Amino acid sequence: MTSGPVTTAETGSVTPAEPLPDAPTASGPVLAPTTQPSAPTPQHTPRTPPDHPPPTRRFLARAAVVTASLSVAAALLGLLRDQSLARLFGAGRDTDAFLVAWTVPEFAATLLIEDGLAFALVPAFSRALARRAQGAPGDPVRALVAGTLPRLALAFAAVGGGLALAAPQFVAALAPGLPDQALAVDCTRLTATCVFSFGLAGYCSAALRAHRRFSAPAAIYIAYNLGIITAMHTLGGHWGVRSAAVGVAAGGCLMVVVQLPFLVRELRKRGAAGSETRAEAGAGAGAGAGAGAGAGAGALDVPLMATVLLFALCRQSQVLIERFLASGLPAGAISHLNYAQKVAQIPMTLSMMLCTVTFPVVARALAEGHTERARAQVERDLAVAAALVLLGAATVVACAPQLIGLLFQRGAFTAQDTAATAVVMRIYALGLLGQTLTGVLVRSYFSAGRATWYPVTAMAAGIAATSCIGAWSVGSWGVTGIAAANAIGITVTAVLLLAGMGRRSVPVRVPRLLRELSRPLRAATIAALAGEFATRLSASPLAGLVAGGATVTVVFVLLGGALGDQGCTAALRTVGTLTRRLAHALLR
Repeated sequence: MTSGPVTTAETGSVTPAEPLPDAPTASGPVLAPTTQPSAPTPQHTPRTPPDHPPPTRRFLARAAVVTASLSVAAALLGLLRDQSLARLFGAGRDTDAFLVAWTVPEFAATLLIEDGLAFALVPAFSRALARRAQGAPGDPVRALVAGTLPRLALAFAAVGGGLALAAPQFVAALAPGLPDQALAVDCTRLTATCVFSFGLAGYCSAALRAHRRFSAPAAIYIAYNLGIITAMHTLGGHWGVRSAAVGVAAGGCLMVVVQLPFLVRELRKRGAAGSETRAEAGAGAGAGAGAGAGAGAGALDVPLMATVLLFALCRQSQVLIERFLASGLPAGAISHLNYAQKVAQIPMTLSMMLCTVTFPVVARALAEGHTERARAQVERDLAVAAALVLLGAATVVACAPQLIGLLFQRGAFTAQDTAATAVVMRIYALGLLGQTLTGVLVRSYFSAGRATWYPVTAMAAGIAATSCIGAWSVGSWGVTGIAAANAIGITVTAVLLLAGMGRRSVPVRVPRLLRELSRPLRAATIAALAGEFATRLSASPLAGLVAGGATVTVVFVLLGGALGDQGCTAALRTVGTLTRRLAHALLR
């Protein structure tokens, strides 16, 4: 289940013009470099929009605080949602039926909010903003909205309606061995509504992030999870697990409501400001350049849309493979996979929130011709995201039984469920580095706003590995074989994406990155072993979790420093900066 930021009083956004606390002199990887590439000749100098100057270190740090604080809140609510599902309905045939229907919002979130649509829309809005600053005729941003939003909304509605009608066939194909297919069909028809609501929410998120407004997009999963939790507790006694599906439908609508006022205000404000900017810039912009900039401002690149959506579809199809293979296992298998995966993915979610802030920055830098600035930002993102996710993965491996027991073992969720889920979660954690690298790298492939089929090919290779290994191992190893297939498949994709960097993407220095990534990987391996030993020193789950988590953190930090891991050092600086700023915002 997908979980997922100190705002201005009026707009809830972060702007470079706001007064900001002094940034530390040693910046974290999410911060922009201090040097710029040498200036090109005057006739080719990239224009920087007056209303969107290049982001400063302070701005990116503040934006990261906004995204981090709301993302953490959403992740905690996501855990509370999963706890509520486990406590109210356990891990049996009813939850298995709901989780088959849950495939719809999982796919919709990936395709329409987190990956697919965002990879096309953020660069498109970034180019429109750059064209507006260059004095293009009309308003390229409003033209983009007028040319894309109605058509996309119609497509979202058609797909959602078609899925609701075809729910019986969908359930039969996805989980042929499911005991209660009728319940899964009912839940699927309710969750199918999220195709429309998630599509609109993803459109609003991409537009706001391109405008460097991060608070409302980061808050959508808070509203979503609150909708599900409220529905389960108010309707669960009468409707059973169907109440969770009702919550999905309600939460999707709340995601749109949270963002729409901010987007409307932004378009109105920028539209007015853009008129003045174009009047000033028109004298300096060539007529031919202006006409060319305006061309196609109101349309999306169809090949680009096809590649990003196919990539996201391939990536999310791992869930389909898991549930198809697990549907023939004893009742509760799908639920164990689900609970394990969602807890294990929390480190990945938290590490990826940095890229949520920097992806629009990279796309804008490429739109303005600053390739070196984009390369430096992507390399910093990879270093810090890898360090953070490896620290989280080591903690998950060391403390899996304690984590699952404290989070879920109550009500209908038994000690046997805890043991089975913890084993699966440890195996899932082995693929977290691959998941994170894939998420960071694919953004660099699509940040220029050009269609490329290489990421789709890499993801298809990973899916093929997952399918083959899962089909071979499920008979002997059950859910653990399925989890292992997932970890191996996504790691294959990450390796292929990293190997393809260069001409196909932002030109990062791959050999240097590999050397850098090997350091936190070694530190995380030793830290996980030390942490697992520490958890055995106490019979109390809470004491074991505290001892194991502290041991993992200390060993990882010390080894990372000893090995010269710059990503680990920068990640700690970033976390420290974010913690201080967040504490300042909460306590002032």
